[in-house]
Amino acid sequence: MTATTAITATPHRPPRYWLMKSEPEECSIDDALAAPNATVPWTGVRNYQARNFMRDEMQVGDGVLFYHSSCPEPGIAGIARVASSTRPDPTQFDPDSPYHDPKSKPDQPRWLLLDVQALRKTRLISLAELREHPDLAPMRVLQRGNRLSITPVEVAEWEAITGRLLGGR
Repeated sequence: MTATTAITATPHRPPRYWLMKSEPEECSIDDALAAPNATVPWTGVRNYQARNFMRDEMQVGDGVLFYHSSCPEPGIAGIARVASSTRPDPTQFDPDSPYHDPKSKPDQPRWLLLDVQALRKTRLISLAELREHPDLAPMRVLQRGNRLSITPVEVAEWEAITGRLLGGR
């Protein structure tokens, strides 16, 4: 692993790894890299399992495969890291937001966000390319019916993608 893909752990546990999906029209890897400190709030998560991953398992320093979804060629487009702990997602309270949730109340928010810091853009690793590697077959993003926007990535999968597929760059 090179310095550009090295992820530091918190003192509490080794880093974990995640695949986080974003529609490039909403927030692409280029948008994230252009943001102040290359950091963006990960808003709009409206699935309880994905929210629970953020709330219960993700920690500052965890590695992120930044994945472009709902586009002509979905795939991994960059490497990032979790840059903050969770906090309430303000879009749930905004009636003009497509992520508005009228049942969510400021004193009892349902939805959370955390900040993601883009570290670098990569070549696009498409779903088809991921499927070419039998050792990556267990990845949740490759499972039928999996539509979660945030999924765990095993250490071996992270190392295969950041090392072998990206040439350790």
